[in-house]
Parts: sequence; C-alpha cells; structure tokens
Amino acid sequence: MLESKIIRPTLLLDKAKCLMNIDAMIAKAKRSNTILRPHFKTHQSSEIGKWFMDRGINSIAVSSMSMANYFADNGWMDITLAIPVNVREIDLIDKLASKIQLNLVVESRESILFLESELKHAVGIFIKVDTGYQRCGIPTEATESVRMLVDLMKDAEKLTCKGFLAHTGQNYKAKDQTEIHKNHSKALLDLNELKDLFRKDIPNLIVSLGDTPACSISEEFYGIDEIRPGNFVFYDVMQYVLGSCDENQIAVAMACPIIARNIDRKELVIYGGAIHLSKEYLEADEEGTKLFGSIVRISENGWGEILGGAYLASLSQEHGIIRCSDGLFDSFQIGDLIGILPVHSCLTANLMGQYLSTDGNWLEMMPK
Repeated sequence: MLESKIIRPTLLLDKAKCLMNIDAMIAKAKRSNTILRPHFKTHQSSEIGKWFMDRGINSIAVSSMSMANYFADNGWMDITLAIPVNVREIDLIDKLASKIQLNLVVESRESILFLESELKHAVGIFIKVDTGYQRCGIPTEATESVRMLVDLMKDAEKLTCKGFLAHTGQNYKAKDQTEIHKNHSKALLDLNELKDLFRKDIPNLIVSLGDTPACSISEEFYGIDEIRPGNFVFYDVMQYVLGSCDENQIAVAMACPIIARNIDRKELVIYGGAIHLSKEYLEADEEGTKLFGSIVRISENGWGEILGGAYLASLSQEHGIIRCSDGLFDSFQIGDLIGILPVHSCLTANLMGQYLSTDGNWLEMMPK
C-alpha cells in the first residue's frame, strides 16, 4: 500500500501520466517535423531518462556540467548544455567533450576566443539569441553582433557553429494561451529571418527553440529544427493555469503528513515547507492571494482531483499552512496524508532528490 511507505514529505510520481506526457511530446515533434531534444533539468533521473531512450530519443539538453556528466555516465552521447558556457569549468568541459558530442551555448566573443584557445577536443556551438525574454542572448535583430560570432568561428579548429538557440521564457509569465501564441509567433518570425540570413554561412544550420508552454499548445513550428521543452514531463499547477496541460497530466504530487489542526481558523498544518516545495507561488485572485500549491487527496494508487475548497496558503522552512472550507477541514485528521500539486515541479523535484512511484518503487535522481 502506497501510504504505508510515507512517513515524511515524499514526492509521488505517477509513471502512467509521465509516460503519457512523453509520448504526447514525441508525437508533437513528429507532426511538426522537428527533433525533440528534451531538457532533463526537470526530472534529473537516469531511470526517467531511460523512458525517453526506450522511445528513440537520443539527444538531450541539460542546465549544468554536473548534469551533463551524470547523463553521459548513463549512456547519453549527444548533450547540449543549454545555458551560456561557464568558462571556469573548462577542464570539465574538455574532459566530457573527449567522450561525447557536447554542444555549448555562447553569446560573446570572449567565450569563443577562450574556448578555441583552451579546448583540446571539439565541441558544437550554439549562439544564444533573445526572442523577448531579456535574460541573456543576443537580440535577434542585432544581426551584426551575430555575424561577428559566426565569422569568428569560421576558421576555428575546435568549435563548430551549429546554429541558434532560443528560450521563449516570457511564456511562463503569459496571462493566457493567446499571449503564448503571440510570443511564439513572434519568435518563429524572428528566428526564421535569422535562419534565412545565415543559411549560407552556417552549414546544416539548426534552430533550437525550447519552452514547455508553446511546445505544448502550439502546432506551428515552421523553420524550427529542434524543440527543447523540459517541464512537460511532469507539468505542474503553473502550467495548468497557463493552459499548457490538463489537470490529469500533472504527474507529480507531494504527499505531506498533517501535524496540526486549527479549528478556529480552519487551517491544517503540514510537515512540508519551502525546503520541499520551494517558495514559488501564483496569485490566485485580483486581491493577490498567494497559492503555493493545489490540494488533492492521497489514495492507494496516487491522488485524486484538485479540491476546490482548500489551498496551500503559506510556507515556512519545514511547514505549510492549508486553508480549508469547513467541510474539508473536518474530513482531515492529524496523521493523515494530504497531497500538494506543486506550483513549479522543476524546483520541487530538485529539492526532493528522489521520487516514490505510484507503483511503489523508488526512483533516484542525480546526486547533489
């Protein structure tokens, strides 16, 4: 029985839902004639990675060198480190580049010159371009800056320019699907203009685009060669609110013991806080009510539907406060387990470090 294995905050994984999400994104990539290079920063698990490998996926993206090494050790031979390269890790980069096809991301002349000077083994290079997120990358309209980097790599011995990599991160703050479609359409237009301009300069040019909201709801990927969604493997409450997924696609839930009840305030205190769930929240209404997670009942084989009369209202380091309607409050007792659908599953998974599958098996993640 699943509940008998849980004595403290435990991240549950519904394998069937997870596989459904993987299969749906693989089908999306096939329909759009793109390569699926899933971003593994969300699950960080060799076993979940094998579920992708078993379905024919052979290239992935990661967000750190330690993650790249972990997955290389587990059989992945084509890995893109999808953040601007940290040149202080040059020895680790060179060592891994001697074993696999490693692709790095750059946005500056300094990084290119350093890599060409210090690397002994060849790597692929994606130029990071900004399609509106304004976190990092060269704006797509700054074509002369892009050309400078492309030209710099033409005679490089260790660096092969692969093309352009973008992340439409502004979609995570979109108000609705209409705004996501608008952002995505603009990104496609900008990236296709860039692709047309540099097609003759970069042999076999690849345009790589990644974000779960657009990759989930859009069917239009004209000119895009590969997509790099990551969160889709689990989804979460943020994606549900954005419209990127249905409730039944959320594949992880935190099971937390109830440790106190406040009858006057109709509040349940759970063992489960910011060190388990992170402090990501959504504003649930116009008054700015903070929602740190949605509430579900834990069952023998997983969890049920979102309970409308309760929400995770606050988090301290180890504890959380659930505010309930009268009827729901009375249905829970001290010692019961209650489920939290996380606002941001990537951060929650990273904090927890392992999963308990709803079939009763433990799945480990990369060591921290």
